[in-house]
Amino acid sequence: MLHRPIRNIQDFLLSTYFADGLRITIGVLCPSLILAQFGMLQYGMTLSLGALCISVVDTPGPIVHRRNAMLITTVLLFVISIVIGLTNKNIYVTGTLLVICSFIFSMFFLYGNRAASIGTSVLLIMVLSIDDIRPWKEVIFYAILIFAGSIWYTLLSYFVYRLRPYRLVQQTLSDSIHQVSEFLRAKAKFYHENTDYEKNYAELLQLQVHVHEKQDEVRDVLFRTREIVRESTPEGRFLLLVFVDMVDLFEQVMSTYYNYKQLHEQFDSAGILHQYEGVINKIAESLDEIAFALKSGGTPTLSAELVKDVAALKEEINVLETNADERYNTLGLIALKNIEVNIENILGRVKTITGYFNKKEKKNLKHRDIDVEKFVTKQKFDVKLLVDNLTFNSSTFRHSLRVAIVMLIGFVVAKSFDFAHSYWILLTILVISKPGFSLTKERNYQRIIGTVAGAFIGMGVLIYVHDKNTLFIILLVCMIGCYSFQRKNYVVSVLFMTPYILILFDFLGMGSLSLARERIYDTLIGSGIALLASYSLFPNWEHEKLKEAMIDTIKANRDYFKEVTLLYFEQGTNFTNYKLARKEVYVNSSNLASLFHRMFSEPKSKQLYIKELHQFTVFNHLLSSYIATLLLYNKEHDFVYLNFEELKPVSDNTIYLLNQATENLTSPKEEIINVPLIRRKNVNELASENENMIIAEQFDLIQKVAYDIFKLTEKLKI
Repeated sequence: MLHRPIRNIQDFLLSTYFADGLRITIGVLCPSLILAQFGMLQYGMTLSLGALCISVVDTPGPIVHRRNAMLITTVLLFVISIVIGLTNKNIYVTGTLLVICSFIFSMFFLYGNRAASIGTSVLLIMVLSIDDIRPWKEVIFYAILIFAGSIWYTLLSYFVYRLRPYRLVQQTLSDSIHQVSEFLRAKAKFYHENTDYEKNYAELLQLQVHVHEKQDEVRDVLFRTREIVRESTPEGRFLLLVFVDMVDLFEQVMSTYYNYKQLHEQFDSAGILHQYEGVINKIAESLDEIAFALKSGGTPTLSAELVKDVAALKEEINVLETNADERYNTLGLIALKNIEVNIENILGRVKTITGYFNKKEKKNLKHRDIDVEKFVTKQKFDVKLLVDNLTFNSSTFRHSLRVAIVMLIGFVVAKSFDFAHSYWILLTILVISKPGFSLTKERNYQRIIGTVAGAFIGMGVLIYVHDKNTLFIILLVCMIGCYSFQRKNYVVSVLFMTPYILILFDFLGMGSLSLARERIYDTLIGSGIALLASYSLFPNWEHEKLKEAMIDTIKANRDYFKEVTLLYFEQGTNFTNYKLARKEVYVNSSNLASLFHRMFSEPKSKQLYIKELHQFTVFNHLLSSYIATLLLYNKEHDFVYLNFEELKPVSDNTIYLLNQATENLTSPKEEIINVPLIRRKNVNELASENENMIIAEQFDLIQKVAYDIFKLTEKLKI
């Protein structure tokens, strides 16, 4: 029991989150500490501010993208600092500039998360400079210091990367493997007696979203790192092979979806399902060992017990089969066998990945022919995209307009109350305002909880701790905590941020307990304005994206099915196309599951088609799982269907049903179309051919789920 918390702490300390926190803390703190030694703390603080603003853009990703984004942001920060510094004497000009900049930089969301962070960074320096009125010469000097602070942080980040160029890939890949292990544990719960299927399934969908997000992060870093793409080093080949095998392993995990309720009805008394649960959990632990080894530089070992447990599982199935009576029907035993075989295959892949860590093996790893360009999503900075989105039909346009109006309201309120740190209201609005209502609401609660709790902790520290050295250590801990958790857990990040700010102001001789009270007031005001606006000003509701997300998911599953059936119907199939289709299934299923999850945060009146959407997500998860199973019959077991022409009508009808389902969503029809299921001829003749029977049944299962999706879409009038 003690091992797990210790391992969790070690995992965190070796993670990209902690590495980011440490790098940002060093980047922000060093200029102030160094210049304070020469009595120039004020200049040091401005340099630190430049470093802080640029750190917003320094999120995990390819170093080229990070470097370019930081350089672009540096120039923008310099320009905006001068513009605001020269105009902030006039409240009307400042208000106008705030509205214009808020709209323009919020539109950066169109070009992805990194571009959006550039916009946030520029608005951050703008908000922090609004009340800082100086003579024009000091404004120029202030802008130069911001520029210098930005350059300092950019160089620091680039140097840290060059010091260990593979570190980010190792950390990101480790996180993605850990998410797959969590997904496996969620799968294992289905084998637990008296399990809650609905709750388990909801957890599974959410974890699938996390797995996709992490795998996408790995693709982004891995496939855009030149040393790895060229496979010019053993480490590069090693990381690429581990990732490719992990994606294949996840596909195998996805394929194990059965009627667990029927399995429990038949086999609970035998106790074998409990053994399945134990084995799957042990495989998950083995994946955690691999994930930890990637971060720590160690070598994972495969438990000898696990291999014995899988062998014992096989033995138990044979015993059940030998002593079969009326309780255990043939289909149930076949399901148990299929699951056991899949577990063996997953274990085999875990063994292979574990073998890659052997130092001798690393040097001899073979080149993998992967067309990496096809697996990376490219974002073009096209002006036409911006122009096309200058319409109320665009959710980004509505979000940008809302941010511009809300920032103006916040500015007016801040000036009316005449607080000493009124920019905190604008800062709160800036970080809380998100494109969708559910995300804004979630960030709102996180900000309020973190700020209030953090303020009380900060006040406690300032009341009871007076030693400057102790306060500095607490400040350091709070800084690292704040920056380490800003991507992992926003509540915890804000919880550290508030004491950090209060202690910092105390060091500057500006601290008092009233400061904590003011911060709470400003946060509550900013949060209230942002939340009300997200509900009443051009809101973006999740159900507006429902139709598009559902259509994309059906199309992705259809294309995945097409590529998998080619393995049966054609020779010499290109595996790259099937892998691309598989990636699209993961992406679109993840997007749909995220949308479904976010809808629950919205008002009840906006939670449209919740029951149908839940059914739809279940059917699509089943569909992709069954297709993955069909693939494994060919890829892992080398099953070949002798008379594939007989399966062609079933395959064609499945594709037809999925096409009709997209038609139903695109153009809802009043009349109900009667589309029959295709029944295969000579079913009894196939009974002797076990492989043929299994493959044919899998095609039938896929067709049945496609039919269920088709019938469900007939009911929806989105």
